[in-house]
Amino acid sequence: MLDTVANAWAVAHDGAVIWENPDVSFLDPFTKSGVFLREITRRLTEGLAEWEPDLEKRVDHILTRQVYGIGITQLTALLARRSVYCSKEATGEHSIAKSFDRHWGNIWFERTEHTWAGDRCAYCGAAKAGYERGDALESHAYAFIHTTNPRALLATMFGADVQFDVIIGNPPYQLDDGGHNNSAAPIYQHFVDGAIRLDPRYIVMVTPSRWFAGGRGLDQFRQRMLASRRIRRLVDFPKLYDGFPGVKIRGGVSYFLWDGVDVGPCEIQTMWDGKPLGGPSTRELGTYDVLVRRNEAVSILEKVRERGEPTLDARVSAGKPFGLRTFFHGSADAEGIADPVKLFGSQRVSWVDRSALAQNAEWVDDWKVLMTAVQGTSAAVETKFLSKPLLAGPGTACTETYLVAGRFGDETAARNYAAYLRTRFLRFLVSLRKSTQHANRDVYAFVPDLPIDEEWTDEKLYARYGLTEDEIAFIESQVAAHDDEPANG
Repeated sequence: MLDTVANAWAVAHDGAVIWENPDVSFLDPFTKSGVFLREITRRLTEGLAEWEPDLEKRVDHILTRQVYGIGITQLTALLARRSVYCSKEATGEHSIAKSFDRHWGNIWFERTEHTWAGDRCAYCGAAKAGYERGDALESHAYAFIHTTNPRALLATMFGADVQFDVIIGNPPYQLDDGGHNNSAAPIYQHFVDGAIRLDPRYIVMVTPSRWFAGGRGLDQFRQRMLASRRIRRLVDFPKLYDGFPGVKIRGGVSYFLWDGVDVGPCEIQTMWDGKPLGGPSTRELGTYDVLVRRNEAVSILEKVRERGEPTLDARVSAGKPFGLRTFFHGSADAEGIADPVKLFGSQRVSWVDRSALAQNAEWVDDWKVLMTAVQGTSAAVETKFLSKPLLAGPGTACTETYLVAGRFGDETAARNYAAYLRTRFLRFLVSLRKSTQHANRDVYAFVPDLPIDEEWTDEKLYARYGLTEDEIAFIESQVAAHDDEPANG
């Protein structure tokens, strides 16, 4: 990440070396162990040797004038100071910074409280029930995002005249939002937005990659990021555990370089097993409403889209198609039910009366193709992307465990459609929009809605869109075949 900053600085400043500039300032607004600040200090210490030969004076200048941080907790602030100053207090006996008059130096932390608006924080969305706690526990109300004016906040910390050239780091990713089953809401987008409002020259952050195509509450953030044309380099680690070994972040992680002056296309590099996967590709991020993360996929998608065909998301139902939650189950059999409907639910088939369906009861009489609303594994690489379709005849319904992917008047059409859903081609197009295990109807928005009066195979689809041998090989390297027929309900 620091090399990315240095390269961009050199391009913008006629080859100048950023580490040889005594006036450039760096901020990590969510420092943990201080690793970014420590490495910045090391590079500046080497780069400024000619500017200031005296090591003690040089280090003191760097630490008091160039390197700044904000701790996310009291403990991380102490760790960062120990890491950067060699002392938990910047004014301590063993501190390598000699001219601070405040114990925290330039690594600030003060406890911040959430601002409750009803049962949630107005800034970060934290649940009051989980985070309204006493002084003995951390509030996890991160100061940098609990303000409407981060510039004014930083002026109170470091002085009104501080303008940061580079903002860099690894922000907190999420907070428990008090929802069902310990659900969590992303918060890293708030840190990115706050950094942008400080108007630095560069921002470099590592974040989860699910903002590319999904994520709760990230739609507007994604639109702003893709449309800004200020992300000039993006390095993506799509393989689980690859970016942070041992840390499970579904959808992978990535880091980006945001440029406050120059706008243009973005250079995208995919990493795999810690090494570059092919060469980088430079392209416009805002071509589609989501970021197509693999460079090899772009030409395939362009061939599909240029035909202007309607897309499958208009056919697929919204979540909870019959108004029944995933944990709802009916009776074990149809006995005694006046108008019985066979109900497909979570790991169980049961029976309900048609009157129990809160909506779309008229769909019961159709032939339906059902798809699970969640599809994913804990494997390091996802290869299926969609479950096998479930063929459900007349007299059936489902809970929100499934989506109704299509409704038909006869079995032949339903079977043809189910065969289409099983193709590698279709599931590859789904993969371009599916960043987590959730497979809602939006993931089908790149898939053409083709006539189902014939059975579509991968070979027919490859020929229809004129795919090259290399493009076909790429699809089949990414998507595993479903090796059996659709299930019958």
